[in-house]
Amino acid sequence: MKDCSELYPIFILDPWFPKNMQVSVNRWRFLVESLKDLDESLKKLNSRLFVVRGHPAEVFPGLFKAWKVTRLTFEVDTEPYSKQRDAEVVRLAAAHGVQVIQKVSHTLYDTDRVIAENNGKVPLTYRQLQAVLAGLGPPKQPVLAPTLETLKDCCTPGRDNRDPKYEIPTLEELGQDPKEAGPCLYPGGESEALSRLAFHMKRMTWVCNFKKPDTEPNTLSPSTTVLSPYVKFGCLSVRTFWWKLAEIYRGKKHSSPPVSLHGQLLWREFFYTAGAGIPNFNRMEGNPICVQVDWDDNPEYVKAWKEGRTGYPFIDAIMTQLRTEGWIHHLARHAVACFLTRGDLWVSWEEGQKVFEELLLDADWSLNAGNWQWLSASAFFHQFFRVYSPVAFGKKTDKSGAYIKKYLPILRKFPAEYIYEPWKAPRSMQEQAGCIIGRDYPKPIVEHEALSKRNIMRMKAAYAQRSHSKAAQVEKESTKKGGKRKLPAGPSVVELLTKKPKAKSS
Repeated sequence: MKDCSELYPIFILDPWFPKNMQVSVNRWRFLVESLKDLDESLKKLNSRLFVVRGHPAEVFPGLFKAWKVTRLTFEVDTEPYSKQRDAEVVRLAAAHGVQVIQKVSHTLYDTDRVIAENNGKVPLTYRQLQAVLAGLGPPKQPVLAPTLETLKDCCTPGRDNRDPKYEIPTLEELGQDPKEAGPCLYPGGESEALSRLAFHMKRMTWVCNFKKPDTEPNTLSPSTTVLSPYVKFGCLSVRTFWWKLAEIYRGKKHSSPPVSLHGQLLWREFFYTAGAGIPNFNRMEGNPICVQVDWDDNPEYVKAWKEGRTGYPFIDAIMTQLRTEGWIHHLARHAVACFLTRGDLWVSWEEGQKVFEELLLDADWSLNAGNWQWLSASAFFHQFFRVYSPVAFGKKTDKSGAYIKKYLPILRKFPAEYIYEPWKAPRSMQEQAGCIIGRDYPKPIVEHEALSKRNIMRMKAAYAQRSHSKAAQVEKESTKKGGKRKLPAGPSVVELLTKKPKAKSS
């Protein structure tokens, strides 16, 4: 707003995104609601939002000329396509004599600086990240929101005589059927985000005691804040969230990272930094930190998993909640991700990544890729012998199966004893419940106990192969330098990995 006489707030509907990824009607609705809310907020400041359709590189030259633009400002984006897009826009702006100002605001820290401070390497552990951030100091305070006073010298042409071509799109225009959307439990927009933030910040004891692993994946209402979609879309500033928490923590005993709410925001930084600095971060091939696993290609398994037809009620209830509501608890994400990949179905984490990318309201490129690699034990987390049980895990926090009954009403008449394993119920009980397993609800798609043990051995083989490849690379590099690298005494990594592990299910 400095030295500004005319201000055009714009949002570009870039066709690259729907062409290159699946987006559910629930997430489109969240975006449309967010744009409407932003437009309403700008109206109160005697301005408006201009929604521009088209590829940025194609629409900007026309806007530069029509609006006599001298300055373009936007926030730094770290995703591969976004970097390429923004570099092209910067070149275009220079060609048109337009000054460009980019600000880091979607993350707490500048990811490039974090990597630079870590000797040019991406921190691959949470502790490494914390060590780097300790040297950088606390995140910057959020910039104050515009007011009528700070905007008094700016005007927005076209505020009153609104050109229809810049209006907010409808779901129909976006090729979506509003009737297919699920219940609107999390309306989009900054107003809703700030309202939800204020509600949670009043729960001071809860905020101070918050430990993410202690929250429950299968409560009937969320046991966490569900602010992630708002942070993902920029409806809630991550800095605002951080400093609101800091105010509450001040002078009080409180939980600490990685399990605290501050810790959750640092996990976000961790994966954003990884996504910004690791090549091919959302793929297995060409990804230097990812274990190369010979996953099975099984579209039928993926379809059954996505549609909630695996025959394991806990897994199917989670996927039903995801499809209908667009959000599931992080431990629920753990359970279904492990089930699809190394736990049971032995399907690539990239397939799960695509489904989450489509269905989650908070689908975020870096976090989605990073968490799928973690949960499939492909990167970051390597205890592949720790497997989530699709039966026992849910029972820990919901013995009666109330969560299952909510999302899979076909099973609601089964007693608690059989709600997690309805195929074990006697035929007479299935008839009494009005649900015959194999007819009204599927039989288990695989036998968990047998498959999980077999898959542990397959993961062990993949890790052993990775160790052989690394050893060969070291040998090659040392030979190039004209000498042999001396290896320490004791068992090799391969020997350690080929020791028979004990299977563990949680």
